[in-house]
Amino acid sequence: MKIKPVILLIPAIMAIACTRIENLPDTPSVEFRSFRLFDSTDILGNNLKAGVMTFYFEDGDGDLGLADPDSTSTADTTNLFLKLFRKTNGTFTEVGDGDFLKPSSYRIPYLEPIGQNHVLKGTIDITLLYFIYKDTDTLYYDFWVKDRKGHESNIDSTCVIVLGKTGIFTR
Repeated sequence: MKIKPVILLIPAIMAIACTRIENLPDTPSVEFRSFRLFDSTDILGNNLKAGVMTFYFEDGDGDLGLADPDSTSTADTTNLFLKLFRKTNGTFTEVGDGDFLKPSSYRIPYLEPIGQNHVLKGTIDITLLYFIYKDTDTLYYDFWVKDRKGHESNIDSTCVIVLGKTGIFTR
């Protein structure tokens, strides 16, 4: 008796299709991974510092990210938030609106899970440019995300970053 190859494929397909669906909270979470600081130049040839902040995220219901805004939309256009803290006289304080290092608002693009498992996980890199700085500027960021249903994640912090040093900063 010959066993047909199709019959052998059925158990393999069922094993793959029956993987357990992961359950995570609907509220997103974030976790700082690293900050890479390096020397760079802009398109005009001006020297500057650039930093890439990397963080890990999870979202249990998979509704992280925003669609591209149109000109008539009144929906949120920001869903990644950063607070900058600068060391002044030995103490870290949040910078005000007039501080030239204060970051802009950021938008994570629309993300959608594929398949039955609605969990989203991954890492996100944010590039920050420092056009005006002192080599002794010492800072860190608090950051968090908000999903499409308005759930805000935990707040995590980067490690301390000294703009006069290049390299990878981690906790």
